[in-house]
Amino acid sequence: MFFRLPVPPSMLSMFPDLGDEQQDVDGARHGGRVRSFKHQRGNWATYVYIPFQPEEEFEDLQEEVMSVLMKHDVIMNKMEEFHISQSQTVVLQHHWISLFVEALRTRLGSVHRFLCVADRFQVYTNAERTRTFLGLEVSVGKEQLLDVVTEVDRSLKEFNLQTFYQDPSFHVSVAWCVGDMAGKIQARCLAELQVRRVETTLWTENVNEDLRAVCYLTSLSSCTITVSCAAWE
Repeated sequence: MFFRLPVPPSMLSMFPDLGDEQQDVDGARHGGRVRSFKHQRGNWATYVYIPFQPEEEFEDLQEEVMSVLMKHDVIMNKMEEFHISQSQTVVLQHHWISLFVEALRTRLGSVHRFLCVADRFQVYTNAERTRTFLGLEVSVGKEQLLDVVTEVDRSLKEFNLQTFYQDPSFHVSVAWCVGDMAGKIQARCLAELQVRRVETTLWTENVNEDLRAVCYLTSLSSCTITVSCAAWE
């Protein structure tokens, strides 16, 4: 089933354009985030993703990640909701929303169940390099995710909207911060995090099960692709 939901806090951390209408004069209100594009009344920031519901082992791993980062003087914020992106943030007019959701419903109705595994740490930045993310890259299920993105892109093109990246690195973000910290994290933390990921075999087994559940896309009634829309008010 498709859902149109309020934007999760984790997405607000990634995309400040999903926030308030007013300019972020007080950066502390939004964690120092900078808008990715200008607000215009009547626009709805829209984002397509596959949600991931973590279990306790994932939360334990996230705590380990934060500990390693702090040891190397890298301060990041924990993600509170988790997902695999299937689109960039785009802007829809309000009267387009139901049509866009229906287009996705039609195109993704025939997608079959598949397994995803996210098990290798990578560092990412947004296009403007104003935010940095530490994520677990998908190693199994990439081809199936690309098939989903292809269908999402076709729906986006129908509305003359920007499609996804040409060579996407599908991942589940676990932490984020303001600014471009990619070099610092790669130089100081990434090798140690990879070792800890190998040691956390119990979590790896669980994430397989969890992602298999959220990628159960056999029919319209069980499709877990989520379309999140938010207006500036």
